[in-house]
Amino acid sequence: MDRTASVEGVVGRRPTIDRAELARLVEAGMSVQALAAHFGVSESGVLQAKRAAGLAKPQMDHGAALPWTLSRAHAQSGPATNLRNLSVAAQGGRVAPERLNTAVRWARRLAEQGLDVTYDPASGFTEIPASPSGSHVARMLESALKAVEPG
Repeated sequence: MDRTASVEGVVGRRPTIDRAELARLVEAGMSVQALAAHFGVSESGVLQAKRAAGLAKPQMDHGAALPWTLSRAHAQSGPATNLRNLSVAAQGGRVAPERLNTAVRWARRLAEQGLDVTYDPASGFTEIPASPSGSHVARMLESALKAVEPG
């Protein structure tokens, strides 16, 4: 009996993902989970294949919105999330309307009150009086609104 064939059937080669088919299915809107099931690979494998095929969306850079190195404890805080959402909008990305609305309301409140935020890794975000040279939050708000408002 030829054991190579039976071992090959069990272990086999790693599944390959046809790039043309992957591109077609991504264009059709198939989720990463569905693609993984379709090709018989992990979600990580799909993401790697999408990057290799140039089908992955480039990640946005939020360095201008969050110029601080945030501790893990503060990365998902309200101010960090709001600044990130304003950054996504400013870069032309899609933000859920309710999330963008929350970020805009927060930033408008600060700007209208002449406030800004600062960050300290130990204590997190703090509202402070805006600098005479301008407010970081107000600049982020302006950039986001310019990108999302028609005209």
